[in-house]
This record gives sequence, C-alpha cells and structure tokens, in this order.
Amino acid sequence: MIHAPLLDPSAGVGPVQPRHALLINPFYPKDPNASFGKHVLTPTLALTSFAAATPAHWTLEYWDENLLDGRPPFEPMPELVGITVHLTFAERAFELARWYRIRGSKAVLGGLHVLSCPDECAPHADALAVGDGVQSWPRILADAERGSLQSRYFAAYENDYRTDPAPRRDILPRKSFLTTTSLIATRGCHNRCGFCYLSTDGLRMPYRMREPAQIAAEFEDDGQPYAVFIDNNLGSRPEYLRALCEALRPLKRIWSAAVSIDVTDDSSLVRSMALAGCTGVFVGFESLADQNLSEARKRTPKTAEYARRVGILHDHGIQVNGSFVLGFDHDRKDVFDRTAEWVEYNRLECATFHILTPYPATPLFRQMEAEGRLLHRDWSRYDTAHAVFRPKHMSAEELEQGYAWIYQRLFSYRSIWRRRPEDWRALAPYLAMSYLYKRSNRLWHLLIRHDLVHAVWWPLVELTRIRHLRFRERLARTETPSARPGNVVAAGV
Repeated sequence: MIHAPLLDPSAGVGPVQPRHALLINPFYPKDPNASFGKHVLTPTLALTSFAAATPAHWTLEYWDENLLDGRPPFEPMPELVGITVHLTFAERAFELARWYRIRGSKAVLGGLHVLSCPDECAPHADALAVGDGVQSWPRILADAERGSLQSRYFAAYENDYRTDPAPRRDILPRKSFLTTTSLIATRGCHNRCGFCYLSTDGLRMPYRMREPAQIAAEFEDDGQPYAVFIDNNLGSRPEYLRALCEALRPLKRIWSAAVSIDVTDDSSLVRSMALAGCTGVFVGFESLADQNLSEARKRTPKTAEYARRVGILHDHGIQVNGSFVLGFDHDRKDVFDRTAEWVEYNRLECATFHILTPYPATPLFRQMEAEGRLLHRDWSRYDTAHAVFRPKHMSAEELEQGYAWIYQRLFSYRSIWRRRPEDWRALAPYLAMSYLYKRSNRLWHLLIRHDLVHAVWWPLVELTRIRHLRFRERLARTETPSARPGNVVAAGV
C-alpha cells in the first residue's frame, strides 16, 4: 500500500496493437493514519468516462494500480496509453508514460495536474488533454489513427453536461470495489474556497446538471444496491436535489453523497433525501472557527449552528462523515483536541482529516508563495497528510504530529464507542462496520490483494439497505421521525 509495483526495464518490446488503448489510474502511497479501505469503496469516474467516449472500433483495457494486481499490462502493447495525473502521483504517472513510450506507445496525460502545471507535464507526454478530457478523447483517438497527434488538446467545462455518455462500468473489476456505481449528477459548487482545486487558475466549472432520470437509469442499470455520488456538492441547487430524490426514490436502493451543511436549511429537503435512500453524507465542515472559514471564502452557516444541523441529518437516518482541515491561520495547538471532542460529542459516525495543503495555481498557493511560507515543491508530499508550509501558530512538525494524533484518537476503541448511535438497534452494525473500516488496514491489504472487497462488504451493505427501507416506511408515515435507522458507516464514507 506504500510502494508502487516495479516496472521491469527488461520487458520485451512487442509490436504495437493498432487502435488499442490502455487507461491507467496510477499508484499512490496510502496514508497509514487513515483507512486503506476508502481507496476501494468505488472506482474513479474519469477513466470509465473516457471509455464511454471511445469509438467502437477501438479496443480498450482498464488498469488501476491501486488494486495491487502488479504492473500494468503490455501484451498487446497499446497504441495509446491514457494516464490520469494528480500532483501527488505525478512522478508515477510520468514513470508509466516513459516506460510505455520507450516501447512504442503514445502517452496521453490528463487530469487536474495537467491543467494546473501543463509545462511540467508536457515533456512526459505525446499529448496533453487540458480541461474536460471526455470532450478531447475522441479527437485524440482520431488524430492518433491519422498519425497527426497534437501536443495539446483543450476543452472547457461548459458543454451541455446532459449529452455526455454514461460511464462504461463493464470494463471495471467488480470484485475489487465495494460498489462500482459511482455517479456524478452535477459538476461545480457554489463555493470557491481558496484551498480547493475548484479555484485553480484556468479552471472555470459552472454548475451543470444532468437530468435526474439519466442518473436513476445509470443507478438501476449497474445492478448494485449502493451508489456513491462523487459530485463536489450534490446540494448546491436544492431544487435540483429534490427532483433527483424523486427520481431515485422508486429504486429502493441506498446512496451517499458530498453536500455542504446548508443542505439542512430546509428539513423537508433532508426528508426527501432520506426517503430517496440517502444513508450518509460527506460534509466539509473544514473548521470549527468562523475566522478560518471566512478567510477561506467558504460560504457556510456559523460554526455554532453545526451541531444542530448534524442533529437534523441524524434525525432523518442520515449518517455524517465530517471532513476537517487542520492548520488554518487561526488554528492553535488546541485545535486537535477541540475538534476530536466536538466529533465525539456530536456522534459523527466517521471523520476525515486533512492538513491544509496549498495546491498549485490556487489562491492559497499564491498566498503562501508570496509570504515565503512554502517549505518545498515535492508534489508527492502535497497529499494533505504532510505539512508543506509554515503554520502561523505551531511548527510544521507539530501540525503533522497533531494530524496523526487525531486519527489515532478517532480510530481508537474508546472513540468508536463514544460515537455509538443512540438507537440501540443500530449498535451492532455500526460497531461491525466501524471496526472493519477504521481498524483493519492489515485486513484491507489482504482483501484488496485477493479481490475480496466486494464479497466481504456486500452482506453489510445489503443489511443496511434492508434496514433503511424499514426506516423509510416509518418515516413516510410520520411528520417527524422518532427513531433512527440502523445504517452503517459504509453509507457515510
């Protein structure tokens, strides 16, 4: 889970197979403080979306190095290799591109790091897909067939999102993921936080939505009982989320999504989410200090409101995975203990922590650079698990130590027990899932390596779905829910 598979330099060079493409998600080291399991909950949508835009006369392979199946395939040697590039695994992406190019393949690099640092990526590729790669991919393939591949392809995120083809999930190894139903209904967010990748220079991503019926059909067609929405903020347009819930409700399946806490402005919307199968939300609280949120340009209710709003979600049977950023300029050494206490007191079923990280080409990066606070530009450490800048009220070492401490605290038996659900009927599945997800990294290594992820998780997911359907029946009969369902942590991660 830490080291990428070796690329054999002595591997033979076979003939390149015309009109054969290989799509690769490069390996990235896993944070030992967090759960290894979150990396195989659902596959990335980028490559399956590229696959959907591939003409039928091209053959296609998918390879995710993080599934621990060894080095990527090379028999047959692909004519074209498409590689997703994120700054934390940029060097691995470049290494893969170099390996295939030496053997006659053409390497196409795309992803956020290509958008933010194109000049850095260009020497490692035959072509760059800058911006919306789904639009560029068919043009890239056509040019490759003609032998006229361009060095850069540009596409904006302003097309009619409803016309994008549904991702091709048939190319995925289903046994390797908790669920292959990763969905994206919208793109963009009403926030433009200074530390978020959405504020990257040159990235203009207006809020765009697909038809609710399209999303419901994708969910139904994949045949999975549980889906994960990977939207930046599924609740940015409340009226759209309400319509989406109406489309999902007849499926009698469960799902989770990332939303901002202001989704609780209207409790009837939260009720619609629950009745449509929402069992968990990922909420970017970011900080418990209003000054931090204001300076980050995050539009959100006051932090004093957070606890009440978490209660609204819990009252509707929706579990909360809270996301917190550590190291803001108003954070002092007590931020770790205060945040842990708040998470436990409000019984968040799961919590995710990140060290504040200035991504290249964001306002935060420019600020840190201007103030001379960046420690280095080793992108592999810009993974939100390392301090890459000088904090104002503690040392970088103290920030990293506090980050490790808060994960150890929230993953401890004591904390898991303190955060147990108030409804006794939910206790057993909550504990089973918490221990499996939070305290089983050695087990996760075995499950991933032997393709057992889906087999082990499926019974717990199905139990969650059945329990939630019973809760939905009770909720539909009442104006205010009086009991919370026995959902499990998987629904909220």
